[in-house]
Amino acid sequence: MDKISKQNLIVIIAIILAAGGIFFAINYTGETNPTSLNGQEKNSTEETANNVSIVDGKQIIVLKAKGGFSPIHSFAKAGVPTILRVSTNGTFDCSSIIRIPDMNISRNLPMTGTTDIDIGSQVAGIFDGTCGMGMYPFDIKFE
Repeated sequence: MDKISKQNLIVIIAIILAAGGIFFAINYTGETNPTSLNGQEKNSTEETANNVSIVDGKQIIVLKAKGGFSPIHSFAKAGVPTILRVSTNGTFDCSSIIRIPDMNISRNLPMTGTTDIDIGSQVAGIFDGTCGMGMYPFDIKFE
């Protein structure tokens, strides 16, 4: 092979490897997507879980981030100091970034671990968040 052919072969191999990596990152989460099924939302009764607790006077809302956020609908008490606890486990998709636009919050989450975000005492209403690309929303209804 001459020099030009070797360079072309290297470029082609690099493109194939990059495309495979992108395909893997988009399509493999290691578990069933908790927030969607074939691109369509599941029934809301499947999306809402008892993920809120009160510890030492603070309300803790636990979300799992991987292929979206689970649960995508949460219910909490208004007027109580609140911590949003986001758990990741091998998360490398766009849900590894959490955004809360109304509070001007954008956090990069670790691939595996737990991140606490203090969101203060919320008034009654719906609190919205999303992944880094805006593909995976979640909400918390404060009552």
